[in-house]
This record gives sequence, structure tokens and C-alpha cells, in this order.
Amino acid sequence: MVQIRIHGRGGQGVVTAAELLAKAAFIDGLYAQAFPDFGVERSGAPIQSFVRLDRQAIITKEQVYKPDILIIQDSSLLNENEILEGIHPKTILIINSNKDKNIKLLLKNKIKSANIYLTPATEIAMELLGKNLVNTVILGAFIKATGLISINSLLQAIDEKFTDKGLPIISQNKKAVLKAYEFKE
Repeated sequence: MVQIRIHGRGGQGVVTAAELLAKAAFIDGLYAQAFPDFGVERSGAPIQSFVRLDRQAIITKEQVYKPDILIIQDSSLLNENEILEGIHPKTILIINSNKDKNIKLLLKNKIKSANIYLTPATEIAMELLGKNLVNTVILGAFIKATGLISINSLLQAIDEKFTDKGLPIISQNKKAVLKAYEFKE
């Protein structure tokens, strides 16, 4: 079983990111589970979501305490100690950052994971979506870093999830995902 924890702030689409990952995994034939954890909803407040993927039925219902993959949609959250709790040397970190190599150096001194991927999700979102909504964008980086689900399944999940938002929104999100997927650090 692969356990994923997603951290971000209210309004960044943390819950939707988890739902899209689970939907894409399901399209790829995996079992998937996604659920959020947050208190009183307010824009900018820290929020986390959890995703589990497996080839067999998922029975556990608890939060993800030891993530195999940690997605951080807002790098300012790295200042909070609990964000990195439970990671292990093989944990893959996918961080929304504008190529700031200092983040990698800081983290390598703080943790033992060598699997740190930075993606300029905010810049891509601002360019293609017109706002700092990085949820779909960072999933492109997730697929590139992990290969756990296919890019085509994520694009199909976006079609299904955003049907009511219209073709322009769907198209913009797909372009943003592909740009993050193709980004070279």
C-alpha cells in the first residue's frame, strides 16, 4: 500500500487534489481511498488530506502517519515541524517551490530523504489558471516523480471532476498538469 499525505492551505484545493489522485488511480485499476482532515474551514488555514493506493482492498481508515509520499502545496508550511512528522528515508517529497535550491539544502540537513522534487506549481498556476490554485498542477509533478498512476488517467479524472465547470477550465487545468509533468528541475 502507498500512503500519501497532502499539505496546503485552505483555498489551494488540497481536498480536490486527494480526490483527483484517488479517481485517477481507480481509472488505472487500483483501489484508492481519499479523505481530508481540517478544522474550521477558512482560507489560508493549514489543511491536510490523505490518499491510499493499493492493488488490493484498503481496510484501514486512519490518517496517514508515515507517508510514503508527502505533497506540500505551500512551501511556507515547511516552517511547521509537524509537516515532516512520520517521514522516513524513502519518503518522496514533492514541494511547490520556484526552483529554490535552498529548500533542498535545508531539507537535506533536516531529514534523511534524498527524494525531494521541487516544482514551480504556483508560477504555472498563475500563468495558466490566473490564480494560485496549485492542486492539479502539483499532481503533474507527482506523476512525474512517482509513476504510480498514468498521466492519461489524471487527465480523465480532471474531465470527470470538472465537467460542471466547463471546457475552458478543464483545458486550462490539463495544460497546467502537463506543464508541471514536463518540468525539468
